Amino acid sequence: MTTRTGGRILIDQLRIQGCDRIFTVPGESFLAVLDALHDTNEIDLVVCRQEGGVAYMADADGKMTGRPGIAFVTRGPGATNASGGVHVAFQGSTPMILFIGDVARSDRDREGFQEIDFPDFFRPIAKWAARIEDARRIPEYVARAWRVATAGRPGPVVLALPEDMLRDEVDVPDRPCVAPLAEGPDAGAIQALFELLKEAAAPVAIVGGADWSPRAAHHFANFAYRYGIPTAAAFRRQDAIDNRCGVYAGNLGYGPNPKLQQRIRDADLILAVGCRLGEATTDGYTLLTPDHPGQTLVHVHPDPNELGRVYHADLPICSDMGEFAEMVADWADPELVRFSCGEEAHREWLEWSEPRPADGIALDLGACVLSMRDKLPANSIICNGAGNFSGWVHRYWRYGCMPTQLAPTSGTMGYGLPAAVAAALRFSDRPVVCVAGDGDFLMNGQELATAAQHGADLLVIVVDNRSYGTIRMHQERDYPTRVSGTELKNPDFAALARAYGGKAEAVERTDDFAPALDRALAEKGIRLLHLKTDVEQISHASTITALRERARG
Repeated sequence: MTTRTGGRILIDQLRIQGCDRIFTVPGESFLAVLDALHDTNEIDLVVCRQEGGVAYMADADGKMTGRPGIAFVTRGPGATNASGGVHVAFQGSTPMILFIGDVARSDRDREGFQEIDFPDFFRPIAKWAARIEDARRIPEYVARAWRVATAGRPGPVVLALPEDMLRDEVDVPDRPCVAPLAEGPDAGAIQALFELLKEAAAPVAIVGGADWSPRAAHHFANFAYRYGIPTAAAFRRQDAIDNRCGVYAGNLGYGPNPKLQQRIRDADLILAVGCRLGEATTDGYTLLTPDHPGQTLVHVHPDPNELGRVYHADLPICSDMGEFAEMVADWADPELVRFSCGEEAHREWLEWSEPRPADGIALDLGACVLSMRDKLPANSIICNGAGNFSGWVHRYWRYGCMPTQLAPTSGTMGYGLPAAVAAALRFSDRPVVCVAGDGDFLMNGQELATAAQHGADLLVIVVDNRSYGTIRMHQERDYPTRVSGTELKNPDFAALARAYGGKAEAVERTDDFAPALDRALAEKGIRLLHLKTDVEQISHASTITALRERARG
């Protein structure tokens, strides 16, 4: 063995584990890592403009690949800027590793420059948070981080790197690539599941979440269609199965189809696969209650700690999602009669997801999404952050095989554009669209510079109603007419995109959207459409006038 710096050892371990891309804002606290990357052509270094963008891009990359998205940021404000992305990865069950350049070991506990106790800071929102004190242990820590981030319920790991440790030169052997764990379900549990299906009259599946994969999506769709089981997507997991599947029933979360909600209430058997059954998916734990009297719950999840944590599971099954889906797809039970409710639920979703003409609205967002459906292929990747604007996309867009949706289950703003940059770099042969509200876009709009620097090919659609629309909606519901703190004065978003070298134009009428979309799709690089909408149409389901009338009783 020859001596290597801690920075060189760290990059060698990431390369061995299969890392091919790192997202970063550089810092003097990890210069030894940047120096090692200078001679590592196998890893693409994506330099971002703010650490929030770094962490969101890493999260998105982890969602798309199933491998940990890798982020490097510096201490203090760099790390705290990135903390939002760690929380997104935690709640979204996304494999991710955040490396933080830290103060030198000799300076610790003196409140040194930008010093924070990072293991303590990140422990509540990470699967594991630690500090590497000895360069000889870097291979051990990286291998463990890779395993923790991907095993069971995937999630983020945070490792702090003292800058002097990264400069130490030591002899240490590399660790081999960590093989993925794939625990199959117990055959007896699968038999029990099929017995419950034979006794059921109105089953419903809710899918998507931890450890979900294209393999799981393919096999579960085959299983659900074979037996006619209505299959709903958990909140912002709408690509969990291809929406063209004949039993896809739509999505749960905010503003779902009331007919789907009623179907969940009337179900005698709930098959929850991959999802945690969180607050958004269950409408505040009311659509399906934790004890669900009169309903049988089969809960399938890769983490045994999740089973029984909130929801009583009549049949808990701990399994890798791909292994479970393939086993139920291959399981033969000639006594199980196909249900007719799957096709019924799909027809209800098709009707719900078809936009209706909106009279008296200059720019109808439903019609805009319909134009997108007509002109973009099913493998397009649609990215969004948080805001009422996303309701039109979630209701009317039809998602293809995963990964085609990048959206934060934690409901964070500013996620869509960084996610779109990561998607455009990961899948340069597929259309990538970021749909963002005006407030949402300006939380991380600076990452257009990252897109330009790295040659990303993406379309941004900014829905501008000059308001923090979701908060305005709640404000009008609780304090009608008393508008406070929710109005925005915005820049010319099209001019802003041109400043980054993009092609852009403004759209103010429904009839102008489709031609503008055609022009944007004919170009390459950064394209932006600035949609100027009326705040009166506060959501896809309501207006401000209607909210005020409802408040008056």
